[in-house]
Amino acid sequence: MRAERYAPYILVAPAVLIIVVLRLYPLLLGVNFSFTGDGAQNGTAVGFGNYRELFADPLFQTALKNVGLLVLLLPVAVAIPGLLATFIYLRVPGHRFYRSVYFFPAVLSPVIVGAIFNLLLAFDGPLNAVLGSVGIEPIDWLGDPGIAMFMVVGVHIWATFGMALVVFLAGFATLDPALLDAARVDGASLRQVVWHVIVPSLSRTIQFVFVTTMIGMLTSMFGLLYVMTSGGPEGSTYLPEFYIWKQQGQMNRPALASAASTILFMIMLVVGLLQIKLLERSGKED
Repeated sequence: MRAERYAPYILVAPAVLIIVVLRLYPLLLGVNFSFTGDGAQNGTAVGFGNYRELFADPLFQTALKNVGLLVLLLPVAVAIPGLLATFIYLRVPGHRFYRSVYFFPAVLSPVIVGAIFNLLLAFDGPLNAVLGSVGIEPIDWLGDPGIAMFMVVGVHIWATFGMALVVFLAGFATLDPALLDAARVDGASLRQVVWHVIVPSLSRTIQFVFVTTMIGMLTSMFGLLYVMTSGGPEGSTYLPEFYIWKQQGQMNRPALASAASTILFMIMLVVGLLQIKLLERSGKED
């Protein structure tokens, strides 16, 4: 009986050990390192000096503003695969073909995606050529600080929504068809079916997609940023992960990069928890 009691803990122990050794311990080391200096002050405690320097840096301020932009655009990044998955689940004409096409961008490397859209969005590229044919002046899609970040985020959403689409389709597999049949019998419109039947039934799936999409937008856009804009123009497309790479890889400021990494971790933690709370509250109201 005693062996059976401890069996679950023994089975879980290797996974817990891996998480502690490879995740939590390096995280704590990074946080501790963020309170030390760089260069001549390497290894010397500097308190919150790195954090004060970060928040005084215009590039890091821009990176934080862009994080706010990502949070505002997050519902769009989740709604697109959610709606497409709904249409596939409802078996619109050609749904099998759509399923394959929608997932195709997810298998492409960010470097390849960035190179493709660099050609498409170039000032003398195909998109401006089409606009010019209808009398619209060419737009510097990646050279205008006011729109460059929107372009990069849009490309990222296009390149990654296939994974969220698969998650939504897996969630639809748990949906009780009787609920949809009852809604149709009651004369519910498509909008009512989506809002009052599908969304509440997939609340856990939606929470998961919200959190993972946000994490992906904060930690998986480096490849696109590096290829498409390299942080420009005028630093307008900086994100914390690009700033971290810049400080660590080019400026040789590992302690400052550790401080930026700590702030990025806190942002992901707070935003993720807020998203879960808001979604849970909306689910209870429904």
